[in-house]
Amino acid sequence: MFVITNQTVQTGKKGEDIAAQYLQKSGYTILERNKHFSKNCEIDIIAKDKDTTVFVEVKTRKSLNFGHPFEAINNAKMQKIFHGVLLYCAENKISKYRIDGIAVIGTVSPQIEHLKNLSLN
Repeated sequence: MFVITNQTVQTGKKGEDIAAQYLQKSGYTILERNKHFSKNCEIDIIAKDKDTTVFVEVKTRKSLNFGHPFEAINNAKMQKIFHGVLLYCAENKISKYRIDGIAVIGTVSPQIEHLKNLSLN
């Protein structure tokens, strides 16, 4: 069983900060962070990549001892993200979007992996 601790929350926040910096250095504009749509739906980063709105799910692990961060983006998680994306797009009249995933491994000298255009299985 996975227990969310203050340290887990801090690691996640640090990973989101690293991901946001990575996106900015890659030419993205950060529009929003930690956008909540319901109790169970939060988008970590909403950014702009040229003419596309990008919804980014960030997963951080201090090491690979408990698996790769992308393993935590399962179908149930993607359905929640997709629900938030549809709400945001409807509210803001957005037609061009994509969902990306960023894995941050380590927080001191992090390794960053960026997968573009995730979809439901």
